Amino acid sequence: MPLVNTTEMFKKAYEGGYAIGAFNVNNMEIIQGITEAAKELNAPLILQVSAGARKYANHTYLVKLVEAALQVTDLPIALHLDHGDSFELCKDCIDGGFTSVMIDGSHHKYEENIELTKKVVEYAHPRGVTVEAELGRLAGVEDDVNVTAEDASYTNPDQVVDFVTRTGCDSLAIAIGTSHGAFKFKPGQKPQLRFDILEEIERRLPGFPIVLHGASSVIPEFVDMINAYGGKMDHAIGIPEDMLRQAAKSAVCKINIDSDLRLAMTATIRKYFAENPSHFDPRQYLAPARSAIKDMVARKITNVLGCDGKA
Repeated sequence: MPLVNTTEMFKKAYEGGYAIGAFNVNNMEIIQGITEAAKELNAPLILQVSAGARKYANHTYLVKLVEAALQVTDLPIALHLDHGDSFELCKDCIDGGFTSVMIDGSHHKYEENIELTKKVVEYAHPRGVTVEAELGRLAGVEDDVNVTAEDASYTNPDQVVDFVTRTGCDSLAIAIGTSHGAFKFKPGQKPQLRFDILEEIERRLPGFPIVLHGASSVIPEFVDMINAYGGKMDHAIGIPEDMLRQAAKSAVCKINIDSDLRLAMTATIRKYFAENPSHFDPRQYLAPARSAIKDMVARKITNVLGCDGKA
C-alpha cells in the first residue's frame, strides 16, 4: 500500500467518533515501535516529522524508513510535516514525498496567516497533498516551537468559518488548552480543556476535521522512572487521557503525540543503564526502548484514540 493523505482517514474518523494518532518520528526504533503496535491493532497511522527531525535524521532517511514500515505493515499511513513554518519548507516536503503538511502561520497576524496557508494549499492540492493549518496559539516548547504563556491564545470560533473558507485547508489545529512539551502546567495547576470552544467550532464547521496539538498525557509511570534514575521532572504533567478520549469522540480527528514517545524512550534507557552500567551495545538499550514505545502507542490507540480495528 502506498502512502495516503489524510482525506479518507479523517472522513472515517469523524463519522466513526475516533481520532487518528499522529506520532512524531526521529529514528528507526521509534518508527518500528509505533508501526508494530498499529499493525497488531489494525489501526491507521499518521507519522509526522518536524523541521527539527529533518535536520537531525535527514529527510531522505526518514522517508525511506516510513516506506519500509509500509512494506512491513500494509497499513494506511500518511507522512506528515509537523509545524511547517514557511512555504519553502512545505514545498520541499511535498516535493520530497510527504502526503500531508502543516503550515503553521499562527505566529503571524490573521490576514498573513490566511495568505500563507492559502499559498501552501494552492501548491499542495494539485499534487494530492492535504494541508493542516493552525488558528490560535498553543503555549509550550517542542523542537522549533516555543510559545510563552503570555503569547498563547485560544482559537476564536468567530474566525474559523472565514479562515477555512478563504484558505481551503483540509483540517484545522485549534488551541483549547493543550500545550507542547512535558511541563504543560504550573505545579498544582489542574489541566482543563475548553470543550465549549471545541463544541462551538464543531457547530460552525460541521463535518470538518479538527486537530489537537500538545496532547501527550505525560504518562506518570515514565516520569516516575526518569525521576528514579537521576532525572528531574517532578512537576511534569500532561492532558488526562479521559479528556483526550472525549475530544476524539467529537470533531477531533487527529491527536498529536510526541512527548510521551520521548519519555517512554528516555525512561527505559535510563533504567537500562542504571541496571547495566557496563553495557555499551546500542541494540541492548534501544530494543527495550522500542518495546516501551510499542506498548505506549498501543495504550494510546485503544484507550485514547479509539482507532483500533479501523485501518
